[in-house]
Parts: sequence; C-alpha cells; structure tokens
Amino acid sequence: MSTKNIYSFNENSNMLDWKIVDDEVMGGRSTGNFIVEAGKGKFYGHVSTENNGGFSSVKYLFEPISVRGFTKFALILKGDGKDYQFRLKSSADAPESYINTFSTNGRWQEIIINLDDLYPSFRGQKLKMPNFHQDSFEEIAFLIANKIDEDFELFIDTIDLQ
Repeated sequence: MSTKNIYSFNENSNMLDWKIVDDEVMGGRSTGNFIVEAGKGKFYGHVSTENNGGFSSVKYLFEPISVRGFTKFALILKGDGKDYQFRLKSSADAPESYINTFSTNGRWQEIIINLDDLYPSFRGQKLKMPNFHQDSFEEIAFLIANKIDEDFELFIDTIDLQ
C-alpha cells in the first residue's frame, strides 16, 4: 500500500503553517489554540454557542497534492471523547469544504476516512453536489462544532494519504 505523508508533527514543527479560524469571524466567542506539545500538534480551547457562535477550527494550506492512486486518509490522533470534523478543500478559494465527522475515544486512534465519503458543505449546510471527486486538494482542517458549549482537546500525530 502506497502512503503519502501530508504532515507529521514533531518538536520542531512550524506552527505558523497552521491557522486558527474560530466563529469570531462572524461574531461568536469560541477560542481555539494550536501548539506543539510532546511532539504532537495540540488543538484545544473552548467552543461557545454565545452570540450565534459554535465552532473552532485549525487549517493547513499547502501546494496542491494529487490524490491519484490514493483512496483514503489515515489520521493518527488522540481526542477527548468528542466528535470532530476532518475537512479538505480542493483549492483555498473554493467556497465548499469536503467533510467527514469522526468520534474520538480518549486514546490514540487511527481514523480512516475514505475520500469518497467526504461530502460537500458550505457554512454548515450540506450541498447538493457529488462527494469529493477532485484530482487534488490544497487545504486540510480539523473543526469542532457539536452545538454545545464545551472545552476541547485534540492531539494530532500524523496525517497520511493511503
């Protein structure tokens, strides 16, 4: 099986490669942070539904990566028992994201996400378009939006295409 590494965290990871986007962009009060801790990416903070808010995300933008010959993502991560979304965009300026929700269990897990299971969404609304069918992508993101006020913590080790 062929594998292409998209990102592997370590003590020297450049966190400037990653950008936090919270609901503050539309008046919300959620706060997300992203740091390296023990050689892993740590996405943490608080989601607030106050002021029509309710999400926090961290995204990584890069030169386009071809998906030819690959069928899925393999994520090695450790969450806090909450649900998160893995998201990707075929281009940074595309309005839609392709999304798959996964559950964490408080332990290190390998989460497998099939490319053809990633459905299109814009501002929280599923779109009437085909699931991911592009030749490449240039942005990935993790997002939490469980429609409740909650603290969150997600450790990310590796993100691979397989």
